[in-house]
Amino acid sequence: MTNEEIMTAPIRWRRYFKWNTDHKVIGVQYLVTTFIFFLIGGVLAMMMRAELAQPGKDILDGAQYNAVMTNHGSVMIFLWIIPVFAGFANYFIPLMIGAEDMAFPNLNAASYFTFLLGGLVMMGSFFLGGANTGWTAYVPLSIIAPDGQTIWAVSLILVGTSSLMGAINFMTTIVTMRAPGMTFWRLPLFVWGMIATSLLVLLATPVLTTGLILVILDRVAGTVFFDANAGGDPILYQNIFWFYSHPAVYIMILPGMGIISEIFPVFSRKSIFGYRMIALSSLAISVLGLTVWAHHMFTSGLNPGMRVPFMITSMIIAVPTGVKMFSWLATIWDGKISFTTPMIFALGFISLFVIGGITGIFLAAIPFNIHVHDTYFIVAHLHFVLFGGSVSAIYAGVYYWFPKITGRMYNETLGKIHFGMNFVGTLLTYLPMFLAGMLGMPRRVADYAPEFTELNLLATLGGILLAFSTIPFLYNVIVSLAKGELAGSNPWRGLTLEWQTSSPPPEHNFESSPLVTSGPYDYGSAEGAQELLELAPAAGD
Repeated sequence: MTNEEIMTAPIRWRRYFKWNTDHKVIGVQYLVTTFIFFLIGGVLAMMMRAELAQPGKDILDGAQYNAVMTNHGSVMIFLWIIPVFAGFANYFIPLMIGAEDMAFPNLNAASYFTFLLGGLVMMGSFFLGGANTGWTAYVPLSIIAPDGQTIWAVSLILVGTSSLMGAINFMTTIVTMRAPGMTFWRLPLFVWGMIATSLLVLLATPVLTTGLILVILDRVAGTVFFDANAGGDPILYQNIFWFYSHPAVYIMILPGMGIISEIFPVFSRKSIFGYRMIALSSLAISVLGLTVWAHHMFTSGLNPGMRVPFMITSMIIAVPTGVKMFSWLATIWDGKISFTTPMIFALGFISLFVIGGITGIFLAAIPFNIHVHDTYFIVAHLHFVLFGGSVSAIYAGVYYWFPKITGRMYNETLGKIHFGMNFVGTLLTYLPMFLAGMLGMPRRVADYAPEFTELNLLATLGGILLAFSTIPFLYNVIVSLAKGELAGSNPWRGLTLEWQTSSPPPEHNFESSPLVTSGPYDYGSAEGAQELLELAPAAGD
């Protein structure tokens, strides 16, 4: 079937609303569902910023603010950033490695519906008082919270189970279903990012699940795992939580780094610099990510002798991240750069993520960490990593692969307007929080001292700009999906395998099993030049 025939065929939209084992359908299900949760999380964020625009009670009292804050963090982390990368991985891993589908198609479908159930359960917790302990759910507060806290914990167990299903499927697919000639050192770097991410999910997620089960038992069965008065240990929960939740930061950034690694060589028309080092640095981050959790606990009564080892590992983990950064800069250096929307979001990722990364080095230092612990400095750092970093990479990935998923091109002007609003809004929202934190404004509060008013007003104005930035994005997606220009099979003239089939891909991805004879970024080599020559007519379809 040609690209035109695919685009003019009746849209089988019903398949996206029921059980389906096609990895591409499941990928779209994940992507659309997570973007809906993103909008919900954004509304919750704007409620918080509206309350914080001025000191005093405006629209939320303390309890309401705590519930909104808890669910904002939970939705954005567990229902948006982590699973949206599962959507990209579901759609593109089989295409990138030359497979027909995932290794376990029914498990793949089950992972999506388990995630969806977990998300709906989390939303349902609002009707039982809501979780109000922050996304960390520290004990003993999470033991005495309203009934909604139990429902919230159940929702995270369901979402974690979905992540485990996906990680098992991704790893098995990558290891066993690669096309002939697709050696590990020919895998696209997005696939390497998902290998590292899946390892973290498999090792860390069961730990959080165990902790949540213990919390539920303390709440409903009368156990005392975390009750210090009865011989329990409340600090045990913090160790359990952060053993998962700091690696979760890398679960939320490694796939994004993989997306950035796909974009730079394509729009610089150069082979990626340091391919093996970028791939190995992802694995290094995965391993080191399991050794840094206690830097979140420097003020918790942790044995002072344990602080130094965790400070050292927290600083060392910046090294493999730096390897990626300098490799990307070397890739675009002297390249024939095309400033498309995916490219400028990738460039924006570097500048915003570096701010988050450098402040992370500050926080690894014990004295500085103690000074700004539980202040808005932490909020700013986290959001530069996860919004400036992860979300910029997600937007870059959406624009980069939009032609492949839909068969149509998006509007570049609207894409660049979206980038400008998002970039400026991110800086305006989160930079003032660094200063507020340095001056001592505590996080997780619905009210604050009057001297922080101007900084909070700036952050609220930035939040409003971020909220409005989604309008050109959503308009662009909807209108381009309906009547955008036909993309052809390979509008970017990329060399990775997903670009060597029609847009959107047929049911089984490829007419015949592809034979891989060169690397995914061999621009300038004889093999790459020949492949580009063969692809040139397709780019103008």
